Amino acid sequence: MARGKLRIYLGSAPGVGKTYAMLSEAHRRIERGTDCVVAFVEHHDRPRTEVMLHGLEQVPRTQLDHRGTFFTEMDVDAVLRRAPAVALVDELAHTNVPGSRNAKRWQDVEELLAAGIDVVSTVNIQHLESLGDVVESITGVRQRETVPDEVVRRADQIELVDMSPQALRRRMAHGNIYKPDRVDAALSNYFRPGNLTALRELALLWVADRVDEYLQQYRGEHDIRSTWQARERIAVGLTGGPEGRTLIRRASRMAAKGSGSEILAVYIARSDGLTAASPKELAVQRTLVEDLGGTFHHVIGDDIPAALLDFARGVNATQIVLGSSRRKTWQYIFGPGVGATVARESGPDLDVHIVTHDEVAKGRGLPVARGARLGRSRSIWGWLVGVGGPALLTLLLTHVDADLGLANDMLLFLTLTVAAALLGGLLPALASAAFGSLLLNYYFTPPQHLWTISDSKNIVAIVVFVGVAISVASVVDLAARRTHQAARLRAESEILSFLAGSVLRGETSLDALLERVRETFSMDSVALLERASDVAPWTCAGRVGEGRTLQRPEDADVDMPVGDHMALALSGRVLPAEDRRVLAAFAAQAAVVLDRQRLRDEAQQARTLAEGNRIRTALLAAVSHDLRTPLAGIKAAVTSLRSDDVAWSEEDQAELLEGIEDGADRLDHLVGNLLDMSRLQTGTVTPLIRAIDLDEVVPMALGGVPDGSADLDIPETLPMVSVDKGLLERAVANIVENAVKYSRAAEPVLVSASTLGDRVELRVVDRGPGVPDAAKDRIFEPFQRYGDAPRGAGVGLGLAVARGFVESMGGTLEAEDTPGGGLTMVLTLRAAAGGPPAPLDLSAQAVS
Repeated sequence: MARGKLRIYLGSAPGVGKTYAMLSEAHRRIERGTDCVVAFVEHHDRPRTEVMLHGLEQVPRTQLDHRGTFFTEMDVDAVLRRAPAVALVDELAHTNVPGSRNAKRWQDVEELLAAGIDVVSTVNIQHLESLGDVVESITGVRQRETVPDEVVRRADQIELVDMSPQALRRRMAHGNIYKPDRVDAALSNYFRPGNLTALRELALLWVADRVDEYLQQYRGEHDIRSTWQARERIAVGLTGGPEGRTLIRRASRMAAKGSGSEILAVYIARSDGLTAASPKELAVQRTLVEDLGGTFHHVIGDDIPAALLDFARGVNATQIVLGSSRRKTWQYIFGPGVGATVARESGPDLDVHIVTHDEVAKGRGLPVARGARLGRSRSIWGWLVGVGGPALLTLLLTHVDADLGLANDMLLFLTLTVAAALLGGLLPALASAAFGSLLLNYYFTPPQHLWTISDSKNIVAIVVFVGVAISVASVVDLAARRTHQAARLRAESEILSFLAGSVLRGETSLDALLERVRETFSMDSVALLERASDVAPWTCAGRVGEGRTLQRPEDADVDMPVGDHMALALSGRVLPAEDRRVLAAFAAQAAVVLDRQRLRDEAQQARTLAEGNRIRTALLAAVSHDLRTPLAGIKAAVTSLRSDDVAWSEEDQAELLEGIEDGADRLDHLVGNLLDMSRLQTGTVTPLIRAIDLDEVVPMALGGVPDGSADLDIPETLPMVSVDKGLLERAVANIVENAVKYSRAAEPVLVSASTLGDRVELRVVDRGPGVPDAAKDRIFEPFQRYGDAPRGAGVGLGLAVARGFVESMGGTLEAEDTPGGGLTMVLTLRAAAGGPPAPLDLSAQAVS
């Protein structure tokens, strides 16, 4: 059975019209005679969306019981039995209720597609898994429901449903998206113009990249090599010379003139590796390209112009930027140059820009990497084989009665020359060639034992032998040096890769980095020294190893300066010059790590000071207003009672005394919360943990709320919990009082408990206005009061104190939405060890 096709309507934000567009598409397909059904569509009480459902067949949903509440989800089995041609499935990133067939709705969609059913679905850009961190940094809201990018990328069609931020906010204000009581909060939080603009840009860029993938796939399938100028892509050809920075900046200015332009810098190296650019300059240019928003590419090719054109056409580039040649005038006798050749071969689909720079006609002058040293032992063996080998071979051949012929004798001597080149390099091989030719002349070329050659053919043979020996020795020596050089560069690249990774991850401490330096270079000790000025004494910022203590960089065997007032000092041995490049990278990283540690410490101190200042400021504000309000009421009531001008009746006196008592109770509650918060801030809360039953604590915590304002549902079969009885009572009291304060008067707060594995959950459910996701964590911060709470309702410490007490006992306190509206506080506690086994709780098992 063929797999079904997936079409996705992608939106930049809730309310842009994804579901409406999906339903419109369904009506169009039904008019064309397509069998289309609604598998799951959520209209969210939006009248216009709800009207679009009329006339569409809807597959009945399945009902699931979760923690005493019924939820509806898509019935996958029913859709499979119905087997329509097209199924509409809304909210692709939705998380199914525990107990469903699959954990995620996109997994349900995969089953429908596998059964050959075409699916039309919707998803918002903020629900893509790879963009979670980006969306959170923009909106401050972490999306808990996500869908893997690959699921959306595999869609056969992706259609962007777009709307300007201003139009979307007008829709919100007119009540077309959320209910009126949620409009103000949404407009001032998630639906701010800046948030919507950033989300819209994310959606446009993501869809543009997807379109680009389709275009590249189509070009590859149809073997299209010519450039399609659908999007400006500027390829910058680099040689590794200093003019590269000028070319990159020029390309960046060109790209800035057109929206959506892309820069691709490319360096083409020859496959033999015999010529190379400056690694340092290439690294600088790579950083510059990436800072300007482009990408850097390293390509191998012997024909530079052809490789550059192949790369440009492969990435569908529209323009190529090259620098004017640095060759001198006489060097043009070797050819027209890369720029002229690329311009000639580019054809009509590629524009070539030749940019002038300060290095024009000054010569290439690129540095060539030095060959690696072969070492003393190998050089000695090379000389022994190159000089001693021919002597021993001559002795052997002259004392063995076997006439091998001059050609075979020359091959044997040539073998020794090659061996000398492999072991000792070029000089031993040249000495071997010269010494071998003399021995061949004296012992094996007629007339023997004379330095003359009678036959002209033998002269040619000797000359050819010397030439071949020198050529082979040169090639073998070069290959050996390149091999050793590659091994060394590989080791250096691994070290530098480690440093780069540590920079990105921010994981390496200063001591760990210095220990890495000591191990890498086999040193006795490594120290990072610094001083405040040129005349100030040196101080040690960090040190590892067992060697002598270094007071100054001059006392070390090796010192690597880092700036003007810092140096990396090593003791143990003197390093060769070629090791200092890697050492310089270590030194620079050590300075960065030291700065990072100090900045982290300063940031922590600043956060502590800022938090203290915020607490003090909020405390002053609370004392100046919230504490004065009940004091003013008490003062007025006492003044009235003491007044001789008014004869108060008994009822009036009782009312004034009641007001005094209420004010005193409010003061006691406020002062208690302030004291508890100060204890939490100073870390002086020490819980006395013991096993207790919840039904011993929770009823006592409800003493501060009016009768009938809270319903209690604590099963007697619950296991005991490990808590501090006093702290738990205070925490539950604050949570319940907060819920009663915001809940609707006609609906009491529900306090229920259940088991969840080895934990016990206490849930306080209210039917108030609720709290948006963006504010769920903020309501637990000190001195925070959400929404339009009256000023006399408290100082905003109740939930902060409750969470602090709960966490000090090893529990958690989180806020969730109440199905149907409202807020649910979930208090999770540890079950006491060795308690009676908890009864079977199906909802808890479904969650776990």
